[in-house]
Amino acid sequence: MLNNVAVLLLGEVHPFELGVLAEVFGLDRSDEGLPVHDFAVVSGEGPVLRTHAGFTVSTPHGLDRLDEADLIAVPAGASFKSRDFPDEVLESLRRAVDRGARVLSVCTGAFVLGEAGLLDGRRCTTHWHNTAELARRFPRAVVEPDVLYVDEGQIITSAGTAAGIDACLHLVRQAHGPHVANAIARRMVVPPHRDGGQAQYIERPLPRTACDTVGGTLAWMERHLDREMTVEQLAAQAHMSPRTFARRFQQETGTTPYRWLLRQRVLLAQHLLETSDETMDTIAGRTGFGNAAALRHQFVKSLGTTPNAYRHTFRGPAAVSEIA
Repeated sequence: MLNNVAVLLLGEVHPFELGVLAEVFGLDRSDEGLPVHDFAVVSGEGPVLRTHAGFTVSTPHGLDRLDEADLIAVPAGASFKSRDFPDEVLESLRRAVDRGARVLSVCTGAFVLGEAGLLDGRRCTTHWHNTAELARRFPRAVVEPDVLYVDEGQIITSAGTAAGIDACLHLVRQAHGPHVANAIARRMVVPPHRDGGQAQYIERPLPRTACDTVGGTLAWMERHLDREMTVEQLAAQAHMSPRTFARRFQQETGTTPYRWLLRQRVLLAQHLLETSDETMDTIAGRTGFGNAAALRHQFVKSLGTTPNAYRHTFRGPAAVSEIA
């Protein structure tokens, strides 16, 4: 059941995430034959709250409004990953789950759920920039850094900003069917479902080594990503035995030569997909994957999306159709 929806606000709430929840659940679209939710914005810290953007939000609803909600949504807020939350807010969330309600977090709203103990033993996510901190603060949570959202039944967590739209449409699809979710998505001018996960949006330049033992070899590898490379060849380049080279490489980069090389090749493929009109076979050759099928396999394995979908996301459909 998804009839009664309450959005729980705390100080320094992010307006965009609040707007997403209001857009999906708070608008009356009955003239289009779509279901209407009993929607309320609830304050967890007084009748007037300051948003992260500097303006204020007021609401007549207090925490008691949460007691009747089928879904309680917690949008992101400034400093949520480090601040404390009122005990009565956390208790209200726990009480809601105990009676069978569902709780959804958007972005750093997951830290509120974590403080309430609702992430313990559950898979969850947040914005990729904060997943490590979420895992550190709540070690009993099973943090998945690369997904757009995680549905654990009563607890749904979503990644940064627009991923909240994905999670909301997912809940609408579950409760009201795909035709309703698709209709809302069309009105919002967003896809009803996005492929892949957060991995495709994460900026992850590889850390450079702090010493020079393999530094020269790393630079050589970067310049020759299109070549076949073996540990024996790389060891010879570094003037070491293969065993010594593999050990030093692991110590100084934190990974194996194969994994380091694979990540660099994927990074180069991402760059070429974003900035060039080259074909998949050409990109595969330049990045050392050999052919488009191998490029696709490794790209999906690393980022959870296809090269074509990635190019479509970061360059837009017009550019992709011109290349095709």
